[in-house]
Amino acid sequence: MAEEPPLARAARLADVAELAGVSPATASRVLNGGHRGVREGNRQRVLDAAKRLGYTANLAAQTVARGRGRGVTLVAKGMPDDYANPVTAGVVSAAQRRGLPFTLISAGTEPADLVEAVNMARGNRPELLVLAGGRMADDATIPDLVDALQRYEDEGGRVVLITQTGLPFDTVSYANHQGGRDMATTLVDLGYRNFAVISGLKHGLTQRERTDGFIEGLAASGITLPADRVLIGQFDRDAAYAMTGELLRRPIEVDAIFAVNDAMALGVLTFLRDRGGTAPRIAVAGFDDIKALRDVTPALTTVHLPWESAADEALRMGLGPRSPEPQVSVIEGHVVVRESTPPLR
Repeated sequence: MAEEPPLARAARLADVAELAGVSPATASRVLNGGHRGVREGNRQRVLDAAKRLGYTANLAAQTVARGRGRGVTLVAKGMPDDYANPVTAGVVSAAQRRGLPFTLISAGTEPADLVEAVNMARGNRPELLVLAGGRMADDATIPDLVDALQRYEDEGGRVVLITQTGLPFDTVSYANHQGGRDMATTLVDLGYRNFAVISGLKHGLTQRERTDGFIEGLAASGITLPADRVLIGQFDRDAAYAMTGELLRRPIEVDAIFAVNDAMALGVLTFLRDRGGTAPRIAVAGFDDIKALRDVTPALTTVHLPWESAADEALRMGLGPRSPEPQVSVIEGHVVVRESTPPLR
C-alpha cells in the first residue's frame, strides 16, 4: 500500500521574510499593519511574498505574544429573530472599513445571560469589546456586569457600550427621549389628536425613554395621553400585533399609533392589514428606520437613527487613546414622514 504524501507545512513568517529579502521584524511590521519605518519597496515585496506563499497570520500566537488579540468582539443582547439588527450591521461595517477581525457573541434575553456572554468574550481576549442592547431599570445583575467589564479593561482590553448612559465606561447612546418628543410634535402638526402608544417591557429603559418623550411632546402641544392608552408588552413584532387587537377592542377613538420601535410598528401595520375593511383607518409611526422598511407598504413614518455613524463613533472611542473619565456620545435622530401618516389637514 502506497504511503500518503505528507501534509504541506503552512508558510511561516520566516519564509515570507526570506522570500522577500527582508528581516523577520520588517515582515512582521508589514503583515501586522505597522508600516511605519518600512520602505515602500520592502513593503510591497513582503505583501507579494505572503500572497505567493499563501501566508496567513497565526492569530492565536499573536494573542499569546501580545496578551490581547486584534479585532472587535460585539456582544449583542437579545438578538432579534424577525429583522436584521441594525446595531450589529453597523459594527460589522465599521470593523470592515478598518480591516479589523470581527466576532459576534449573541447573549440571551435574560440579564444574567449578558454577564455570561461578557465573561466568554474575556476568554477570547479581543482588543475591543463593544456591548450593545438595552438595559432594564430593575436589573439586579448590573453590579456583576460592571465587575466583568472592569476586569476586562484591567486585563488590557477596551470596552465601549452602545446603550443608555450611566455605566462607568465609554458609551454611545441614542437621543431616545428627544426622538419620541419630536415624533409627537410631528404627528400633532399633521393634524392627529387621538393617540395610543404600543410600548415595550415596563422596565426597559429604551422603550421608557421613547414613550416618555412622546408623552412629553404631546403635553407641550396641550394633549394629555391617558395611562390606558399606553400598552405594555414584549419588545417585538408579535407582541405589537396582539396589543393592537387589544387596543381596538376598547371603546376609545384612536387615529394614530406610535410604536416605540419599527419591528413593533410593522406588527401594528400587519394587524390593520389583516383586519382589512373592518379596521378603522389609523396612522402608524415607529422608531429606528430599519432597512426592512424599504419593502413595507405603506411606507412607515419613523425616527431615523444613523446606525453606522453610531458604530463608527463606538470604534473611534475604543481604538483611540483612553480618557481620564468615561466618554459619552449621544447620537441624535430625526423624524422621516412617509405614507403611513398622511396629513389630516
